[in-house]
Amino acid sequence: MVRKLFAANPARIGRFECAPVADAAPGRLVNGTPQDLKSDLVSLLGADRVKHRAIDLVRYASDASPYRLMPQVVVMPRSAEDIVKLFRYCREKGRHATFRAAGTSLNGQSQSDDILIDVRRHWYGATIEKGGASVRARPGTILGHVNSMLAKHGRRLGPDPASAHAATIGGVIANNAGGMRCTVTRDAYSTVSALKFIMPSGTIIDTQAPGAEAAFAEAEPELAQGLLDLRGELLADADLAARIRRKFEIRNTHGYRLCALLDGETPLEIFRRLLVGSEGTLAFVAEATLETVPVAKVTSVAWVPVPSIDEAVSLVPGLVGLGASAVELMVAPALTAAGNAFPETPSYWKTLDPKAAALLVEFGAENEASLTAKQAEVLELVGKANLVRPVEFTSVEEAIELAWHVREGLLGLIGKNREEGSTLITEDVCFPPARLAQGAHDVQALLAKHGFPGGVAGHAGHGNLHFTLVANFTNPDQVTRYGAFIAELVDLVVRKHDGSLKAEHGTGLNMAPFLAAEWGEKATAMMWRIKQLADPLGVLAPNVILTHNPNLHMENLKSVPQIEGVAGSSHCIECGFCEPVCPSRNVTMTPRQRIVLRREMARQRPDSAMLAQLQSEYQYDGVETCAGDGTCSIACPIGINTGDVIKELRAKENSPTSNRVALRIAKNWKTFEGLSRVALAGTHVMTSAVGTKPLTALTGLARTVVSPDLIPSIPGPMPRPARPLPRTRREGAAAVYFSACINRIFGRDPAGPAAPSLPEALVKLSARAGKKLWIPPDCGGLCCSSPWKSKAFGDAYAFMARATAEALWDWSDGGTLPIVVDAASCSLSLIEDIPPNLTEEAKARYAKLTIIDSIAWCHDLLPELSITRKINRVAVHPNCSAVHLGLDRKLKDIADHLAVDVEIPIGTTCCGTAGDRGLLHPELVRSASREIKAVLDAEPADVYVSANRTCEMGLRHATGYPYESFVFLLEELSRPVETELIQQT
Repeated sequence: MVRKLFAANPARIGRFECAPVADAAPGRLVNGTPQDLKSDLVSLLGADRVKHRAIDLVRYASDASPYRLMPQVVVMPRSAEDIVKLFRYCREKGRHATFRAAGTSLNGQSQSDDILIDVRRHWYGATIEKGGASVRARPGTILGHVNSMLAKHGRRLGPDPASAHAATIGGVIANNAGGMRCTVTRDAYSTVSALKFIMPSGTIIDTQAPGAEAAFAEAEPELAQGLLDLRGELLADADLAARIRRKFEIRNTHGYRLCALLDGETPLEIFRRLLVGSEGTLAFVAEATLETVPVAKVTSVAWVPVPSIDEAVSLVPGLVGLGASAVELMVAPALTAAGNAFPETPSYWKTLDPKAAALLVEFGAENEASLTAKQAEVLELVGKANLVRPVEFTSVEEAIELAWHVREGLLGLIGKNREEGSTLITEDVCFPPARLAQGAHDVQALLAKHGFPGGVAGHAGHGNLHFTLVANFTNPDQVTRYGAFIAELVDLVVRKHDGSLKAEHGTGLNMAPFLAAEWGEKATAMMWRIKQLADPLGVLAPNVILTHNPNLHMENLKSVPQIEGVAGSSHCIECGFCEPVCPSRNVTMTPRQRIVLRREMARQRPDSAMLAQLQSEYQYDGVETCAGDGTCSIACPIGINTGDVIKELRAKENSPTSNRVALRIAKNWKTFEGLSRVALAGTHVMTSAVGTKPLTALTGLARTVVSPDLIPSIPGPMPRPARPLPRTRREGAAAVYFSACINRIFGRDPAGPAAPSLPEALVKLSARAGKKLWIPPDCGGLCCSSPWKSKAFGDAYAFMARATAEALWDWSDGGTLPIVVDAASCSLSLIEDIPPNLTEEAKARYAKLTIIDSIAWCHDLLPELSITRKINRVAVHPNCSAVHLGLDRKLKDIADHLAVDVEIPIGTTCCGTAGDRGLLHPELVRSASREIKAVLDAEPADVYVSANRTCEMGLRHATGYPYESFVFLLEELSRPVETELIQQT
């Protein structure tokens, strides 16, 4: 392949210096998928649905589990017909396939060494039915998105795993996932009412369709009769039937749900139930209908600290009896770690006796009076206990969020503090309620015996305990230690306590060898018969749930080689929580996959062909299409900003010449602003005459020769050039107004009015509220420094940061006046990116400055403004910088003052524009806004607002809707009536 002019040299990103690892991707896959397999599947499905490069195979080899299997190919089917074709191909060629959606499963159930089927990207969508009483969803739909759809109906889904904002409906059903508030009567097994599924034979059945039972029996006669035979055998064995009933009275996801043979009376009703928790081993679930549960109108939480686990557990039955929606157990070592890590947690956590424990309890009610009464009952109950501290309930939203952040943040704490090169394994078991306290003691003792962290937490109301293991699987001694622990854990949970080896995480590869240990030979044989009846050729997920390999759980354990420690990236636990918020998730790769690839590069020898191949393919997928927005750090349990990792790689690629050019541009930024406005004026004239297509074609032609990471495209209508800044006076000003360079360059949407400009509107609005703004006449040529930081031009970044800091100090009269900024990304950069480049003295001065984003400024203006009318519907895009600044709620509140209906489309995250990256790679913005566009296409708004000009441009190009600053709408709707009449005239 011929390199384009000025293209980066991928080899410059190198590999982290460490010893090559034995589980490195083999050289035979350097060209990706074997040619015959690739050709077959491309012919079968089309080239766009087959991922076959080496980089594709490696990025899908890892998930949230401790295992690593290298697929031979990754396919992305779009329809049921594609699935049927794949199944037929597997039957005819003797191949096998495994489904993967979010990849958040913890036990290896979404990994394959043959064909891996991605059912996330093209299987998104849900429909609310019966006024919110049920929902019909496709398997790639994110659970949290469905709950957002249900919120307006006061409903939610029963399962609520900690991964709810990443996990998909397909995975939740496949694993019968639980969660903190999910009782066994609210899990997927109990709430799935209908399924559309595809058998390995190619049979498609919709259980809601008329005649579905007969169609199932006709298409799958051996399966239908076999299920009835199994049901008869189980009903005839009263002892086994009773044991199965008892085992499923508590959480249990180990093996198939044999209780389906008791709960279902017909073959189809039995099989529908068996599919829940079957981990993709029996059929593909193409669509599911789930019944929903009500959401309490008011909620409160409280911590109940006591001296011991026993005393904590003794309170659980009473709390459950009073209707607690959640009862979470945390032991003192975990609380102490959380107290040291999270601000605003109770100070006494840091000094707790190691034997102490606490319960986090949540109660909900229909109204405040009922909630207060319930709290009184709880306080009476726990008042009889030996409390370490008095119990206090809170209904403050931020305090509730903090409590759950602490509970859910334990995984991140351990992950962040583990030694380099080690894997984090999350285990979960379940004990009968009466044995929970002793079970917790026994697990802690077993952890201590084998040298693992002793922190235990769990869903006490369900008898479900979670704990983590840390092991370096490149060390044979640690592998042996892990194996010994698991063997003893099986004895402890099953033989001593008759509990569940897997409560809510599924069986996967991890616990498959121990199925008979928990269920006995007869029940296990029934599970094998079910598999043989449904999938006689073994097409689906071999070794998942059922295996003949007693050492399966000890094979394919993944190494975690050290990589760049930027933003803690070397401690990534590969959980995948970052993926749904990543702008490039639908076009190239995700933060998890970017780190997975860097780890693979570290595994390789410095001279390997595979390393060179991965570096080459990583240039576009990993480096160029990373928005660098940092939204991934918010979702990440460890707080890793993968964008910072990529910026470091960009710095390695930048040559001395490019750094000098960047510095020259920074020093002449005012001239660049002027030239940009001239170019925009020319573009506006040309597109007004002939449209955007000729310019799009012209830039596209140039990008075929020169690196597309340097020449921007014109993917749609470009804004007008910015108007000159309005003249203002310093005397009497309430604040300095530093208009961002993007608002000094880019004006308003070409389809709308040219005036007022954003600075004109904000100045006018502020004066109307009695707070005049002053725009310094010399602000041209200064910038927040973000463009140079994002492209990793260190000298230019430092120059601009220092120049702007000095100007802000002077303009504000040494911090006397606050500084208002009209672009959220620039506000964030001024706050976070300027200080690292300053001397200690300058840094101390800069700390005295008050920088206020326009969202916060306008929100404070609201009480002084009179909103004269409201529009019907406004679509709001809280850009990623606003979220980082914690201003998304204030933006929503402003919108609530301006419109009857405020729509923040489900799936809204970073738009992917990232300064100029949306112009360099418009496919990135299309990827990021896919869900947004679907929502707005279904129900358009009257006005579309955000808080960053480049984001608004990107959204305009990707969705077709004219996004502009919220300031315009606020200024228009707060005009005095007489002014409004004059302007209309």
